[in-house]
Amino acid sequence: MIKVLVFVLLILVGLCLSPLIIGQSGYVYIAIGEYQIETSLVAAVVGLIVFYFALQLLEWAIMLLLNLILNSRYLPTKWRQKAAKKHTLTGALAIAEENWSTAETAMAKGAQQGEIPLLNLFAAARAAHHQGKTTARDHYLTQAEKSPVAKTAVNTSRARYFIKQGELAQARAIVDKLEPTSKSSEPVLKLAIDLYQQQQDWQALKLLLPIIVKRKLLNDVELQTLSVKTNTIILADAAKKSETELEKCWQWLSKSERKHDALLVTYTHGLNGFNRQTKALKLLEKQLKSAPSATLFEALPDLVGADDTDIRNVLARLESTHENDADYQMCLAKLAMQQRDAKQAKTHWQNVCRIAPTHQSWLSLAQIQEQLGENSAANQSYRKAANAL
Repeated sequence: MIKVLVFVLLILVGLCLSPLIIGQSGYVYIAIGEYQIETSLVAAVVGLIVFYFALQLLEWAIMLLLNLILNSRYLPTKWRQKAAKKHTLTGALAIAEENWSTAETAMAKGAQQGEIPLLNLFAAARAAHHQGKTTARDHYLTQAEKSPVAKTAVNTSRARYFIKQGELAQARAIVDKLEPTSKSSEPVLKLAIDLYQQQQDWQALKLLLPIIVKRKLLNDVELQTLSVKTNTIILADAAKKSETELEKCWQWLSKSERKHDALLVTYTHGLNGFNRQTKALKLLEKQLKSAPSATLFEALPDLVGADDTDIRNVLARLESTHENDADYQMCLAKLAMQQRDAKQAKTHWQNVCRIAPTHQSWLSLAQIQEQLGENSAANQSYRKAANAL
């Protein structure tokens, strides 16, 4: 742009000065060897300007020719790259439509000259997996694995595909190679959580729980559910082995975990199995006094004997606050039947049917009424049980 302005300025200056120059015409004499050139000053100036513009035109023509030669050399590559973009777009749309056959073909073609071939290869592997083409899927992942940055992603994808196929042992081999730790990526840790649960490897999951808490991989409800499930199963498995193993697992739990109803109930079941009913009843009684719950009410009939009066007295003191609690009334009904007190059991089953009637509660009431010879009332309860189905 600056050159053009300079040229225009020179031309304008020339036009302005030309009358003066013509009025005082001079001449230019050039001698080169045997050649001699003699011309007017104006003609010489005009000639120099024309010569300069001719040089500029020649330079532009040479550059254009060079660009055409270079572009023609790389033109096939550009065509292939453009085609790869088109294939990638086609594959992406096919994935959105879950047209897996078209998606696989398009993504595989797009990977050849695509800008991000890894993206195409992973997408092609996914499409092949959805079609059940495991050989093709593994081929795409092997191609992707050639890139150093894709190693973890390839292993994670392979493990996930193996889990979906039910090949848990092969998935576990890959996850063990990834070595899930606090420094692992979130996808690796979530993959390990899923796999350990499916393999029912609760000890491995137990070791992973602190990392899950620290990294906040699950929300509070999911974390609580997983933690209780894991610890409950570990306690139950320990109770099947030995009392020492049971105590060891119980002591591994934190103070807050040992107060959880489900874990406490599992532990007391284990104690009962080793004839430690006294300790089990003390733990249950303490928990019942501090935080009575539906879990405890449901478990007590299986843990309390007919002669365990202390815990029955604790339950009796809860009647004023739990009179309209169906779980509490059901617990008392079952405990009354332990002592063969059918009349008291009938009263509690009637309360259950009043608060939260179900098929089972009406059926239990009907059976108690039959024992007491109240056949008419029993028939009504049986009908209500049938209607509750």
